[in-house]
Amino acid sequence: MQINALTKLNYGVYIVSSAKEDKLNGQIANCVFQVTAEPAVVAVSINKDNLTHEYIHESGCFSLSVLNTEADFKFIGKFGFRSGRDIDKFEDTEFKEGVTGCPIVTERCSAWLEFKVVDTMDVGTHTLFLGELVDAEILKDVQPMTYQYYHEVIKGKSPKSAPTYIDKSL
Repeated sequence: MQINALTKLNYGVYIVSSAKEDKLNGQIANCVFQVTAEPAVVAVSINKDNLTHEYIHESGCFSLSVLNTEADFKFIGKFGFRSGRDIDKFEDTEFKEGVTGCPIVTERCSAWLEFKVVDTMDVGTHTLFLGELVDAEILKDVQPMTYQYYHEVIKGKSPKSAPTYIDKSL
């Protein structure tokens, strides 16, 4: 089997954020897809060990900020390779509070969307959160970042906690 065939699936690159009490957290995610149009429902896959998972699970809401090609590796790394248990990811980051109380990253993003969780699915190491759209805005007419762009231009890697991680030793 050629497991690398999975790398041919198309993805975007997003910051998924949530809040718990007065604490904010966000992370990079690429496994996001629209499920229905009416109501508008999106699914996002989040690793159960991630702090963002805890916040979404407890708050019942999340936001997606659609990264664009202006985002560099340093900005992506802040949300993708650092834990919110160790740093404040929103320090020195442009964001606003959404209608659900979720933080919404507005910097280096083409658009943002905000959701209330309407269902979940346990998929082993991850939870698939289904969110119904409650608010959204287009911020900038700049090309959204694809996962392919992230790998080929930014030269980014996938952490082991990512649903798209492929062990190169296989």
